[in-house]
Amino acid sequence: ATFVAQRAAAPPGRGPGHGHPQSAAHKPKLGRGTKATSASEPWQPYGAADVPLAEVLRYFLWWYKKTRQEKKYPFIDLLSAVPLQQIYGCPLGGIGGGTITRGWRGEFCRWQLNPGIYHYETVIADQFTVCLRRKGLTVYQQVLSVERPRTLQDWNWGYCGHYAFYHALYPRAWTVYELPGQNVVLTCRQVSPVIPHDYQDSSLPVGVFIWEVENGNDEDVEVSIMFSLQNGTGTKEDKRGGHWNEPFAFEKEGTRVAGVVLHHCTPVNPFSLAISAREKAGTRVSHFTAFNPTGSGKEVWQDLLQDGQLDSPAGESAPTEKGEVVAAAVCASCAVPARGHGTLELALAWDMPRVHFGSKEKLHLRRYTRYFSSEGDAAPALSHYALTRYEEWEKKIEEWQKPILENSQLPPWYKSALFNELYFLTDGGTIWVELPPDCCAEDVQGPAGAGLSQLLPVLREYGRFAYLEGQEYRMYNTYDVHFYASFALIMLWPKLQISLQYDIAVTVVNEDVQLRQYLMGGETAQVKLKNVVPHDIGEPGDEPWQRVNAYLVHDTANWKDLNLKFVLQVYRDYYLTQDSLYLQDMWPVCQAVMESELKFDKDNDGLIENGGFADQTYDAWVVTGASAYCGGLWLAAVCMMCKMAEVLGDRETMQKYSAILQKGKESFERLLWNGKYYNYDSSGNVTSRSIMSDQCAGQWFLGACDLDQGQFEVFPKSHVASALRTVFEKNVLGFAGGTMGAVNGMMPTGAADTSSVQSKEVWVGVVYALAATMIQEGLVEEGFHTAEGCYRTVWEKLGMAFQTPEAYCEKKVYRSLAYMRPLSIWSMQLALERRAARAPAPPAQAGAPRP
Repeated sequence: ATFVAQRAAAPPGRGPGHGHPQSAAHKPKLGRGTKATSASEPWQPYGAADVPLAEVLRYFLWWYKKTRQEKKYPFIDLLSAVPLQQIYGCPLGGIGGGTITRGWRGEFCRWQLNPGIYHYETVIADQFTVCLRRKGLTVYQQVLSVERPRTLQDWNWGYCGHYAFYHALYPRAWTVYELPGQNVVLTCRQVSPVIPHDYQDSSLPVGVFIWEVENGNDEDVEVSIMFSLQNGTGTKEDKRGGHWNEPFAFEKEGTRVAGVVLHHCTPVNPFSLAISAREKAGTRVSHFTAFNPTGSGKEVWQDLLQDGQLDSPAGESAPTEKGEVVAAAVCASCAVPARGHGTLELALAWDMPRVHFGSKEKLHLRRYTRYFSSEGDAAPALSHYALTRYEEWEKKIEEWQKPILENSQLPPWYKSALFNELYFLTDGGTIWVELPPDCCAEDVQGPAGAGLSQLLPVLREYGRFAYLEGQEYRMYNTYDVHFYASFALIMLWPKLQISLQYDIAVTVVNEDVQLRQYLMGGETAQVKLKNVVPHDIGEPGDEPWQRVNAYLVHDTANWKDLNLKFVLQVYRDYYLTQDSLYLQDMWPVCQAVMESELKFDKDNDGLIENGGFADQTYDAWVVTGASAYCGGLWLAAVCMMCKMAEVLGDRETMQKYSAILQKGKESFERLLWNGKYYNYDSSGNVTSRSIMSDQCAGQWFLGACDLDQGQFEVFPKSHVASALRTVFEKNVLGFAGGTMGAVNGMMPTGAADTSSVQSKEVWVGVVYALAATMIQEGLVEEGFHTAEGCYRTVWEKLGMAFQTPEAYCEKKVYRSLAYMRPLSIWSMQLALERRAARAPAPPAQAGAPRP
């Protein structure tokens, strides 16, 4: 099970309701969280001790101009890290429409509605309240929150956390409340429409709360659940004035949903929130259109207390004055028989259909506007759709998760990590937008992209998808990191991966001739070169897709891994989808980036060389000459070029790259193999024999595509096995007692490689990829042990539920909360599935039918 902050088991005999995965749940009590761990040093991502003063000053001057003069978010803020709060639970919402995160104590505490912009405020008025009535009298009324705020003083706060338990298995969560002295148990089941291979409902900005009531008394009880919500997200925008609420009722196909729409009228990206409940036989829905959430709350509390319902006034509220805040409430009520059960269904929807990024240059329509209005009036329809479809969503979610949850050979922590890490696909600043209806090929392909025949059809059908490198690293589709995370997309929403790849391909074949100065080194260079893969497709503060490479730290045109990672993903995607049109389109692009990459083979030995600076995803870890990481990726990409040429019948290209591969394999072994593992690089420096945990990254991708044996074997199997065992012995077992995953670099002496800040870090996404590689190579037990160390550290020791960081060190110092790369855990699942598919069938039992 996933245990965060505090551990508690569910009450015996009282399962948390429909589909609750007991063996893989995040299960704390709803008491207060433990003290947060201190954040990392401001310059830690780039190694402050190694950064020249001139570069520190250059960054500070840039940061001051960006944040203080332009009033914008920096792409990486090294001076104001997001503080760790050990409070987060399962986020609400589908893919690309924004998210709202509930904490495991029930609070609404993380908001990502504007693309890529986060607010980390707990809005105290956003609560569920229960009212119990027996024989016409209210006997119990309680806000289901452990908080004791200074506002809404007439409400009954301070629910005892000992009587409540939280469970999460993304995209669902369960909160069980035993109401003290009432012999009544409430289970709130939270559901979001995150459904593999579904490109419609998975885009919807909604969440459903199904309240199941268990009445253990010998008499009937009337139960009311009130859902209150502030108009806004707890920021100063809530007080700008002009916001207003209105009740609604939406009936379709014989089902009626009623609630309140809260119109949040900001100049840029206005939105509405809707709280609602489903009316059905035996269920009454009432509302309170507007109240002051900064006051005592007496009018709402007394209204509910009087008869278990709200007064339901007609008409909309007056717009707020500047400085005012407004909230609303919806209540669902039903009678629950003695020793019986009842169900109440409520929903939260948010509608920000038309969005601008920070530059405000282009209007974008979110994906869900394909199915719902784009005029800002879709919240009632979204609410109705969610409350009438959630059962179908849950059925599909259970069909997807059940085979894994019921596999007794998989450890419970793995089941939890596999699904819960998927939170980042929705909560990673994710945006999913439609192409404009009048969009033509020239608008998206640029001057050089005409060869991509399927570009426009793919983007028209599946839209454009982008997610941040991390909640603190605000760059969309950071490609060196997406390389790891992409397994989640290609396995679960493959068309989004294909769409993303087309967007990258367009940027490859085009260029941006503008010049700019980079922060590290101060060099001036062209923003984007032709036939070179970009680092990212832009930042939310500017105009993604139009202006790429928001990363200002280094000139990534000389990075050695970006081009290779494009080629590796192209073949991997083709292998798993068998999309031949995609392969045909990408083939010329692959040839172009590989031709561009060939210039890094300075001595024509078939192997590229690194340039003596941090020129790959480890952007603070210097590498010189031939290297295990980039050299291994290069050989894997060359191998895949041979395979793609074979598939497409391109004999000339196959012969070219076959010759390079033969020469490069010999050079790689000669320069880097030391008899036990592959050296970090061939520089001969003190740390060149460092044991890199990611040294088999090329083999990882080859194995995922069945290109690791026979005629396509690149790295000798015996060498791969030896390298992985060495990593397990030194980087895993030899680090932190073998309990924290694999450190990036370890010296043969058994001491951590401290040559850079990144060499002494553990990167969670890299560890999951390493574990997948071990599983592919038959080291299954070692793979699970390696990955478990990361899971236990992040989700248990550090309390980082639903904010898995990029990195941490042995001394509880972490970096970059809520990061993309840990989605690589889905490569572990692919390795397991492929291993199971290759396993011989068990011998048939005597008398049993043969399969």
